[in-house]
Amino acid sequence: MKKHTFLAFDIGATSGRAVLTTLVNGKFEMTEIHRFPNNLLELHGKYYWNIYSLYEELKKSLLLCAQQEIIPDSIGIDTWGVDFGYLASDGSLLGLPRAYRDPYTEGALEEYFRLVPREEVYRLTGIQFMNFNSLFQLFRAKQEGFAPLENAEEILFIPDLLSYLLTGNKVCEYTDASTSQLLNPATKQFEASLLEVAGVSPSIVRQVVMPGTLVGELTDALAEETGIGKVLVIAVAGHDTASAVAAVPAQDRHFAYLSSGTWSLMGIETEEPVITKESYENNFTNEGGIEGTTRFLKNITGMWLLEQCRKEWEKAGRIYTYPDIVRMAEQAAPFTRFVNPDDPRFANPPSMTKAIAGYCEATGQPVPVTDADFACCIFESLALRYNRVIGMLKEMALFRIDRLHVIGGGSKNSLLNQFTANAIGMPVIAGPSEATAIGNAMIQARSAGIVSNRWEMRRLIADSVQTETFLPQNETTWKEVYKRYIRITKQ
Repeated sequence: MKKHTFLAFDIGATSGRAVLTTLVNGKFEMTEIHRFPNNLLELHGKYYWNIYSLYEELKKSLLLCAQQEIIPDSIGIDTWGVDFGYLASDGSLLGLPRAYRDPYTEGALEEYFRLVPREEVYRLTGIQFMNFNSLFQLFRAKQEGFAPLENAEEILFIPDLLSYLLTGNKVCEYTDASTSQLLNPATKQFEASLLEVAGVSPSIVRQVVMPGTLVGELTDALAEETGIGKVLVIAVAGHDTASAVAAVPAQDRHFAYLSSGTWSLMGIETEEPVITKESYENNFTNEGGIEGTTRFLKNITGMWLLEQCRKEWEKAGRIYTYPDIVRMAEQAAPFTRFVNPDDPRFANPPSMTKAIAGYCEATGQPVPVTDADFACCIFESLALRYNRVIGMLKEMALFRIDRLHVIGGGSKNSLLNQFTANAIGMPVIAGPSEATAIGNAMIQARSAGIVSNRWEMRRLIADSVQTETFLPQNETTWKEVYKRYIRITKQ
């Protein structure tokens, strides 16, 4: 069987990497060839993404491939959602893209809902309300008189913007566009009325294309500069969670997934969007998946709490590896304190440890004292929050949910996986940890005609990766703890 090589750029809100996937004889191997930071850039009170720095890192990755005489069949890019860059009529990029953690959208939802009722926005988009969604970014940018918007011909979401820098060709990929709160999940078209109310011309967005669409070839200049040649660039599932869900090694539809990283995204894969009174009240989202499917899910604040605590500990000279933190959590007194990870006070506090301590004090719980206390609190709280969300999913799903697939970096956290199995009372299958890069590469393989559909992709993945199954333990204890958690966090 011919050997195929695909280059996946997987870029998150804190770091990015270039991963080569080699596919031969129905199995694949992965090699990370480059890893690079992705840092927020603050300028005059506004927060941006340094898109040019990311472009330079992509070029560096291509150069590394060429130096190793590796010429991939194609390239795919996935990133986080909602953010975008403004382009002028001549194709020039009008400044750096604003970052979703920029506080300029605070209060934007309430203002927008005075113009269009909240229920109507959800009916049209089926998207979970978060103040940084693209709709509210555009609404606030218009109010600011933000110069890039005032002079923009169009916007490109981040993966499409990076593909544009590589190829000179513009597309608007479905899965990433679906996070914007501008796209109707039933028609898969943008809702012009929502943009018009925001004071923005509907012509600012392009028609969507589906995952697997050819964007184009690397520009002549880039092909020559890197020495890699005219490699194809494919619009994969540009939203990283969509690529990750494509890599869930499931054999049938009776599963929920948890893409576990800085954010935890828990949901199910459906053929049609789920837009009901219950989904609205529970603030669930309908985002695009591969083959026109819907990722019906809820965003949960994930390892962000631990990552921010870890930064504080490092500044104080206490440096822990993740295995260190897991051991610490195991040794701490269990079920002593809980937080709701999605409480607004944890969004971007100056000090995460102070925010957690403040939450515990305000809810009459013992304040964490040691770093182990904080770690244990975070892990238990996440597992219990997952139970709350999967309970809502079970009520709204049109099919039985038998198991939870945990994918992404968090799938390597065996303690949290066991806590999650205990809390939800069903098997947890952990892995692959590299789900996003794998899904990215498999969509490229599907575009190349090597696999025919998502189930064939998943069978190939299941044959190539190792997973670990965690069965529920101490279920009675965890059920009692869950009742206390709900009472304390008032969910």
